[in-house]
Amino acid sequence: MKVLAVADSDSYLKWAACLLRDLPSGCETELAVIRTPITPSPAQIHAAVDGSAADPSVLSARALRRAAERFRPDVILVACTGPVVDVLVAEVLAGLQPRPVFVSGLPGISIPATEKAWLFRSGCELFVLHSGREVEEFSAIGRELGGGGTVGLARLPFLRTGAEVPVTGPRNRVVFATQAKVPKRREERERILLGLAALAERRPDLDVVVKLRALDTERQTHNERYHYQRLWQSLAESGQVRPDGVRFAVGPMHEHLAHAVGFVTVSSTAALEAIAQSVPLLVLSDFGVGAEMINLVFEGSGLLGTLDDLAGGRFRNPDVAWCQANYFHPGGESDWVSQMVSLVGQARSGRLVPAKSLLDGSQFAAARRRARLRVEVPPNVLRVGYRAKRRMRRYLKVLG
Repeated sequence: MKVLAVADSDSYLKWAACLLRDLPSGCETELAVIRTPITPSPAQIHAAVDGSAADPSVLSARALRRAAERFRPDVILVACTGPVVDVLVAEVLAGLQPRPVFVSGLPGISIPATEKAWLFRSGCELFVLHSGREVEEFSAIGRELGGGGTVGLARLPFLRTGAEVPVTGPRNRVVFATQAKVPKRREERERILLGLAALAERRPDLDVVVKLRALDTERQTHNERYHYQRLWQSLAESGQVRPDGVRFAVGPMHEHLAHAVGFVTVSSTAALEAIAQSVPLLVLSDFGVGAEMINLVFEGSGLLGTLDDLAGGRFRNPDVAWCQANYFHPGGESDWVSQMVSLVGQARSGRLVPAKSLLDGSQFAAARRRARLRVEVPPNVLRVGYRAKRRMRRYLKVLG
């Protein structure tokens, strides 16, 4: 079985690379990055595919089509943000012969399930998720809206146990995993940094690390308006923190956790990595717990705490029953590979009924054209166009 995976951002690339590594022996795989405005940097690509033989190439839409025609995959794993998934399946990669099975999914915590995520991936035959709760919620959306294919269950492929990650130094690190989307307000992010600074001041024996998703100059899946490193520099300049009070770092999360005695986040899939590596952790609830904060799933986990807990270095271990229901189900329950193999068998015998996208109507044509621009026009040219469009809108507003 031949599997081509294509990703468009750092988090999706990490997910795709790990899924490919978890495929049964004998599978032939290729991995590529589609060029968009959120294309990861070479350093991000290298970190995301940690352990792979070679870093994947960044391809234009046309080059990706040629690569697919040359490789003739049985499966294309479209590991991309929603609009890019839709335009790749519906247009850029449409009409391939023989027709591959299209697989997509979400690379992290996906509770609560959203109609939007289903709509963008409704042209794929298999939607991969990572907990029984996610499968149940998205299956209900699929039954209500129609379209799409089946929902498959996988273990999050980058969850490594402590035994799988060698420790090469002391365990003295507290790791804060940032999240680009939450909390939104600058003052809330500054409160987190002040909490980390208080911990570092109180416990000089600890190496307090802010683990960044991307450097300030790099792109990531979601834009980050108030970058933590910039905020720290501002706090240091105003005398509220010592410049060297905490350390900022990038690189694979599992390597940081190998040295960790504690982990903290507001909302990050990295919390699951910490659980897998038996690192005590804290999910901050100071800014709310719910869908808007992307931390609803941690209700009942035993991990919710406050900035006061952080400053005091009070970390928790998760509830066992919560783990079994959320992301740590027995490996034997995962069925996404068997579903994919079955779909490939149907495709080879001519029995596969392609998934029906719910976004094929004329009312969605303009959105697809915008998405196609993201994958066909070089990002620097696209950014120039966006800036010109914004200037024109401001000019027309003044005239009006």
